[in-house]
This record gives sequence, structure tokens and C-alpha cells, in this order.
Amino acid sequence: MANAFDQQINDFMAKVIAKNPSEVEFHQAVHEVVETLIPFVEENPQYKAAKVLERIVEPERVILFRVPWLDDKGEIQINKGFRIEMNSAIGPYKGGLRFHPTVNLGILKFLAFEQVFKNSLTTLPMGGGKGGSDFDPKGKSDNEVMRFCQSFMTELSKHIGPNTDVPAGDIGVGGREIGFLFGQYKRLRNEFTGVLTGKGIEWGGSLIRPEATGYGATYFAAEMLETRGETLEGKTVVISGSGNVAQYATEKVTEMGGKVVTLSDSSGFIYDPAGIDKEKLEYVMWLKNVKRGRIKEYAEKFDCEYHEGMRPWGVKCEIAMPCATQNEVNEDEAKTLIANGCYCISEGANMPSTPEAIEVYQNAGILYGLGKAANAGGVAVSGLEMSQNSLRFAWTREEVDAKLQKIMKDIHATCVKYGKKEDGSVDYVRGANIGGFVKVADAMIAQGLV
Repeated sequence: MANAFDQQINDFMAKVIAKNPSEVEFHQAVHEVVETLIPFVEENPQYKAAKVLERIVEPERVILFRVPWLDDKGEIQINKGFRIEMNSAIGPYKGGLRFHPTVNLGILKFLAFEQVFKNSLTTLPMGGGKGGSDFDPKGKSDNEVMRFCQSFMTELSKHIGPNTDVPAGDIGVGGREIGFLFGQYKRLRNEFTGVLTGKGIEWGGSLIRPEATGYGATYFAAEMLETRGETLEGKTVVISGSGNVAQYATEKVTEMGGKVVTLSDSSGFIYDPAGIDKEKLEYVMWLKNVKRGRIKEYAEKFDCEYHEGMRPWGVKCEIAMPCATQNEVNEDEAKTLIANGCYCISEGANMPSTPEAIEVYQNAGILYGLGKAANAGGVAVSGLEMSQNSLRFAWTREEVDAKLQKIMKDIHATCVKYGKKEDGSVDYVRGANIGGFVKVADAMIAQGLV
């Protein structure tokens, strides 16, 4: 049967690639999912008859537009804007906006496709979407970012709404950008509504939202460790990135008794064997969120190692949390991690491990929490923000954190339900893919040919 499935997978992917040429990240995301789902669909013919797989890989809508804006010199600049409305079977489209020079159609389709499964796993009524622009906020003044955001939202506002499509932040889109985007939407529509998540607390945001992805990935790691009767207490943890996700993963790991020894950015990584404690993390947050400096300044301040142009996967640890970007762990780095004693990986970023790296994890039998499960905490609290906006109500920090912890427990339970193997171990890839698929697929079938 394995050979028959291999041929089906190859045939399916050939059609996807032909329809979506040059979108390599999208191809990778689809391949990783259909490897699991094609055997499952064969065992459940209702999905095959309805051609759910063929439908779920096609976006319901792709919006592409130009974004003209004035820089501080009075010169007109032009960027591309995108919104991928992937699937609305279980709720309004939900997913972040990414502002980064690498943004293109393939990357956003991969992210939107992953978002469909991730949002389904949260148990909340949210469909999947993603968007953004090749605009780079780095090095731009606040006024330039504001003018860009206003131009971007002027077009995007025609396609979104609290019951249609609710964007959030992602790489390059933080509180500043969300504020400018929300202000322009409010100006254009003359209404105050929950059309974006990640808003400021004073104007409709949710407590714990900035922390949610990093906290959630840490809670998921704790759930995986519990299956082996272990906790984070005393564990050495290697984290990549130094943005929002990495910062709050570091905070929560430290709170739960672990020791984070690395952070990174696009220039290199720091290794602090003493651990990045609360005071050091406060400096990182100032450095990255206020000064917008480089992580090597941490090494200069705290007299620790800085490795230029490298990633932190050669550092010995029990737990690794990739929290930077896609495909940041390759096959050789995965082998190095395992050789150095790593046996638990919880992904804070989207698809940060290459297919070859994932194969290494699975062959080694380690605990591997893939992004669509492990980093779903961010969109989960975005969903809670939507609920609070609809209720015109705000939950306390403790209430939101408790709901986040329960959601991460439920996601882990779903992964176990669909991914438990005969030997008692859990294939989290299979569990997350099937668990996320079933809810969406059943809704698609129930709603007919849409």
C-alpha cells in the first residue's frame, strides 16, 4: 500500500505544482500535509468522493493590489499588497499580515494553507487566511510606516470585515502597524469594529495577545514532555529569533524552570550559558522593540558569545524552539541537535524545519511539535480577542491565560487522538494534520460544492 500511496502523492503534487509554478514554500506545505492525508482519505471515502483535498489546496480568493505611498523625501514608492482568503468553511478568514521584502504569493499561500489547519485545531470558529506586502518597515520613519499602512488599508478594507476576514499581525507588523491599519479602516468605514486583532488594550485588544504564540509553544512543549513524565524544570532550551515569539517563549520557559541560552536574528546568534533571565530579557525587549537594534549588542553588554552569520542549532540542549522563520532548521542541523541531546522540539515559527529535518526528527523518535499545532496559541488568543470584541467585554489576564492553556491542552489531545501509534508514541505530524483536516473537511461536505 505504501507504494500506491507514494504514487498518489506524487500525482497529486504534480497537479499542484503545475497549477502553482515557482511557489516552492506552498508546494512544501502541501506535500507535508498530503503525505499524511492521502492514506487517511483512502480509509474515509466520503472525503475522496467530495474531492476535499483538491478543493482545500485551492484558495477561495486571492487578492493582489498595488500600494503607492509617499516617503519622507516626497517621492512616490510602490509596493505589492496581498490577501489570500484560503478557506472559510468553519468561520471568517483569520490570519496575519506580513510586511517583509521576501513576501510573495508562494509564501503567503503556504502560510494561509497552514493557517486553515492551525485555526481548526484551536477548536475556535475561524477559517484560514494570510496577507501582507513586500514593504520593509525596517529603517522607515513612523510617518513613512503610517502612510504605507494607510494606503495598504485603503485597498484591503474593501475585502475584510469582522464577519468576513479578520487580519492580525505577523513578521514586520506589530502594535504600531496594527494601530495605523485600524485607524485607516475606522476612518474609511466610519465604524469601530473588531476587524483586526493584536490591537492595543485601550482600543479593543486582548491581554496576553502579544505573549500568546511564545507562551503557547511553551505550553505545548510542556504537554509533550508530560507524556514522558517530565517537565521543563532544569532543562536547557535553545531558541532562535529575538522578536515577539522568541521573547515570550523565553519568558515562559524561564517561569516554568527552564534555562534559555540562545537568541538570534538575521545576522547571527548569542550564546549565554548562564541563561537569559528576567533582567536580561527586559534588555532584549528594549533592544528589539524600542531601539530596534541587533542581537549582537546583547553579547557586548553581557559579555557572552556571539556567532556571526550562524544559527543556534549546534548548541547542546534538551529542548529546541525555532521561533524565527520558515526553513531555518535543515537536515544537518537537525542531526546535530539530536546528537547533542535534544529530544523535544516545539516550533514557534511557521514551518521552520525543512522536510529533511522533519524526517530526521521522526526517525529519531523525539517529541516533535510542528508549527501548526505548537504555535497555534497566537491565533487562539486572536480568536478570543474577536469574541471579546463581539461581546464588548474584556477578560482579565488570568482568564485569557487559562483559556490559552486549555486550548493548547486540547490541541495536544487532538494530536494524540489522531497520531497515537501502536507502540504508544505519538506522531504529532499525523495527529495535527488529520485533526485539523477533519473539522474543515466535514464542514465543506456539509455546505455542498462551495
